Amino acid sequence: MAALAWLLIPLVAAIGAGLWGSWANRTRKVRSDGPELIGYARFREAMERPQPNR
Repeated sequence: MAALAWLLIPLVAAIGAGLWGSWANRTRKVRSDGPELIGYARFREAMERPQPNR
């Protein structure tokens, strides 16, 4: 019976971790690649601009 109790501890922990993970992920909003692509386009424009002679 004691061995069964020791096997039950990781099972309960795994179930708890799964529940917590699903609860923590439920509020995460899906974000598109829009902001990253806009930033990359601005970076490319800045790199293509001719640099002033110093």
